[in-house]
Amino acid sequence: MDTLRDVFELNGFIGIETRAVEPGSSLLKKGETSKEIYLLSRLQEVGHESDTPVEQRLGLHFDLTVPLSRYVVEHSGQLAFPFKRWQIQKVWRGERPQEGRFREFVQADIDVVGEGTLPDHYEVELPLVMVQALERLREYGLPKATVHANNRKLSEGFYRGLGLTDIEGVLREIDKLDKIGADEVMRLLMETCGASRDQANACLELARITADNGASLVEQVNALCEIHHVDDDADAYALLKEGLDTLTMIVDEAHHLRPGAVIADLKIARGLDYYTGSVYETFLEGADSLGSVCSGGRYDNLASSGKRTYPGVGLSIGLSRLVSYLLHTAGAEASRISPACVLVAVWNEENRADSNEVAYRLRARGIAADVAPTAAKLGKQIKYADKLGIPYVWFPNEDPDDDGADEVKNIVTGEQKRADADTWTPDNEYASQAVRLPAAGE
Repeated sequence: MDTLRDVFELNGFIGIETRAVEPGSSLLKKGETSKEIYLLSRLQEVGHESDTPVEQRLGLHFDLTVPLSRYVVEHSGQLAFPFKRWQIQKVWRGERPQEGRFREFVQADIDVVGEGTLPDHYEVELPLVMVQALERLREYGLPKATVHANNRKLSEGFYRGLGLTDIEGVLREIDKLDKIGADEVMRLLMETCGASRDQANACLELARITADNGASLVEQVNALCEIHHVDDDADAYALLKEGLDTLTMIVDEAHHLRPGAVIADLKIARGLDYYTGSVYETFLEGADSLGSVCSGGRYDNLASSGKRTYPGVGLSIGLSRLVSYLLHTAGAEASRISPACVLVAVWNEENRADSNEVAYRLRARGIAADVAPTAAKLGKQIKYADKLGIPYVWFPNEDPDDDGADEVKNIVTGEQKRADADTWTPDNEYASQAVRLPAAGE
């Protein structure tokens, strides 16, 4: 979290926190996710919930974008636009728990919200910020991350040019491609979206297009449009062209700054109703089973107040999913349980004040220190430190009338030496709690 916060603020994003609950009317804006909302009831209301429409009830937020839209509208008079914000909070989602998916989890979001308009260049900036953040997390064992981008206007224009009308339905089914495969998606397109076999085939052909540069993307899309006569529908083709131009710009600008960080992938659909332009999914190299770890997109209509609209673009990292991957797949572990670097021993309770003073002096110099909970036998105090992973045990001078020095022992290496709380420093390896990665061969 500290690493992400550092990267976000390095790029000029402002941190905010919003309440855990939102009105149902706001939560329902996200379409299909509505079935995953946890609604709240007071104990006195149990059994009478149906008396109040869902739109008027309160629910736990399942993402941080819906709360942001409400926050922007409420505080629009005090905000400077475009408003760039980061937010790291828990969210709740009523889905089936599985690998990398939880009912309660932490998300880390960045969004830029404009007033009335929002320039397209933010659709390049934000995925690159997330790439930068994920690159910083590679020191903890994360594989390389690549952002896969598409544009809703490109897809919608193509589907309309084919003669399809249930655009949201087609997007939702295409979004399932990686999960259920092409054959099942084709069946759903035909059965639930009214597509013919040829139309469904064309949708899948579009979804197979990938490119790491704009020229290749344009060539592939134009060839497919010609085959299926999509350009015969002028309005549909104009919409497609608008999305294609934006996506081409994103891929080329990203390639200029961070080659290979962002690629065009036209199967990315994001089956959520409020996205209106670019959409993103981020995958880790060699971690296909984990799915996307960072997703988002452009939304133009989520936040509004009267005639004023607040278009935005944002991405969200599933932080709990990343931590789960590190601990259960990448083999990472905490270097120690306690953040304390030193445990100050207590010879007897009458002299606890001396031990407290040592700890106070160490803390004043930024060295995390704890004091033994009891004046037990020294071996028990050392065993206590070892159980918490605290690498050093400090022994205050036992006789305050003696001018002898304190001593500190590294219980990992066994080395013990004289020390002064005003000058001693721990070895770098043991200075702070960290993530330990498995060594080669482990």
